[in-house]
Amino acid sequence: MDSTSLSPSPANTSECPSATQQQQGEVSDLNALVKEVLEFDEDEDLEVFSKDATFTDASSFSTSLPTSPSSMINHYKFEEELDATDIFITVDDPESHVTTIETFITYRITTKTTRSAFDASEYVVRRRYQDFLWLRGKLEEAYPTLIIPPLPEKFIMKGMVERFNEEFIETRRNALHRFLNRIADHPTLTFNEDFKVFLTAQAWELTAHKKQGPGLLSKMGETVRSMAAIVRGVKNRPEEFTEMLEYIETFGQKVGLLDRISQRILKEQKDYLVELKEYSPVYTLWSGSEDELMDSLKGVASCIDKCCKCVEEKSPGLSENLIPLLHEYTLCAEMLKAVLKRRDQIQADYESKVESLNSKKTENEMLQNSDVNFTFGALLGKSKEEMRQQKQQKICVEIKELTEEIGKLEDKLECANSALKADWERWNRNMKNDVKSAFLEMADKNITYYEKCLATWESFVTSQKNELIVENEHEDGS
Repeated sequence: MDSTSLSPSPANTSECPSATQQQQGEVSDLNALVKEVLEFDEDEDLEVFSKDATFTDASSFSTSLPTSPSSMINHYKFEEELDATDIFITVDDPESHVTTIETFITYRITTKTTRSAFDASEYVVRRRYQDFLWLRGKLEEAYPTLIIPPLPEKFIMKGMVERFNEEFIETRRNALHRFLNRIADHPTLTFNEDFKVFLTAQAWELTAHKKQGPGLLSKMGETVRSMAAIVRGVKNRPEEFTEMLEYIETFGQKVGLLDRISQRILKEQKDYLVELKEYSPVYTLWSGSEDELMDSLKGVASCIDKCCKCVEEKSPGLSENLIPLLHEYTLCAEMLKAVLKRRDQIQADYESKVESLNSKKTENEMLQNSDVNFTFGALLGKSKEEMRQQKQQKICVEIKELTEEIGKLEDKLECANSALKADWERWNRNMKNDVKSAFLEMADKNITYYEKCLATWESFVTSQKNELIVENEHEDGS
């Protein structure tokens, strides 16, 4: 982003400390920023999450970002993807747990890795859905303008399937498996400390780790500041991010529509399969009372049975591949909107500080050039000039503080923009590859399905025609 359009306007600051004096603290500021980067991944309390929440609310994130551009260049490595996969994660073996308070499912997570940061080459832990929510919240807090993979919803739509139905549990297991592997494949998220703890810590260790970090009041303060940024809005959002939002709106609508239609098609396929299985026995029963049609009726019944198997082989292409992918990217669209909102919050905070600085500079100019009557100061025995100087000194201190804050926010905004743009390119590339692969697989399964059905019925037709030829020859001979 070209920050010149948002830079504070120049004003007369002759009465303020010199520019050299204002820059004396830059070295100490840089050290503070480095410390901020090192302390950035602190843990947060689990209590910040609502039981019914699937995603962390966009207004509840921390806008704290490493504010040194040089450190951020090293922090977000998108151009240099990992040379080879060095971590493998599997989510399987769902297990039901019943307590006096609640019933929940845990999943076994097996991690195999060759990374030196891990103390062992293999870990096996069990995690419940709330733990996945915690991990996603921590990643979102640490990287507010990176695209964190979405989690499946906590609760499904009423009336679709029961909460602990085997089909629902398997669908969720697959989604959680994709979630962890997408994080593992991400060049930045994969090295997050909370992600490592999630994969390696035993249950009691993870519980203790969750309790570390800022308290609830600190998080509430961040939430209030974030809400204030939303209310202020953004005045000069770069065009590329506006175009990004427009694309996401259209993308979300199209993918969401495909998701809903595919769900209906899958339901119709299941209903069709049920009818088809009831269809074949009717022909078999009929064949018992028709001697002359017996072979033909049994042949039709056999063809229908074979087509049933073809339908059964075809359905997983929708239920296990295309539909989960479409639904994941439907959730991605909402998640991307939240990412853009967080980027806007950082810019709104920056713009607010710039406005405050310009206001202070204007106030300082007016103070120098106007004859203000300091009545209150006169009552305290102070001269007009003394009061003016005190007021100017106070304003100069505020201007200096605002200038320093703006410098940090400008760096933060630049880093947030760079991180989002790089991750957006990566997400787009992966999305297109995922969608193309899913469509190719769907096409291949459809071709296989129709070829098998066609071959089945062609074989039946050929046999029937041959029988007719034999019968006709027999009649002609007689």
